[in-house]
Amino acid sequence: MVVVPARGGEPVAVVNLMGWLFLAVASGPFELVDELVEEAAAASSVILVDFHAEATSEKIALARYLDGRVTAVIGTHTHVQTNDARVQPGGTAAITDAGMTGPHDSVIGVRAELAISRMRTGVPIRFHPADGGVRIEGALVECDPTTGRALSCEPVRVPVQA
Repeated sequence: MVVVPARGGEPVAVVNLMGWLFLAVASGPFELVDELVEEAAAASSVILVDFHAEATSEKIALARYLDGRVTAVIGTHTHVQTNDARVQPGGTAAITDAGMTGPHDSVIGVRAELAISRMRTGVPIRFHPADGGVRIEGALVECDPTTGRALSCEPVRVPVQA
């Protein structure tokens, strides 16, 4: 957990977790999250959880589990922005995957022909970044800095001019 200042100077506690479904991690996120959220709440009323996980179900489950206890749960890892940005009933903003910043004329940032070759043949190949269609993606969460409750959650997608 780290505390960073928001644009207005208010402290924001950021918790980073990794999912365990389809990933090899030492401890599952549900084993650690309660203690981390308690520590974050002692530092700030605004708490952002960056949840780096493969399975959308695991990301949704964590967001539901933390509803009302953190400001936002932002899923990452799959590089594909999901269309489910929302504020849950308890006041926690959530999006299953914030998306990717990088070249979208690609296979999740990699030159398409290289990714396709690896998938078709199973032969490992060195990946190289793709070019074209660069975008910045993420999520914009507005919240009450006093209570930490989210007021809105919107996906962000901005094309980058070359």
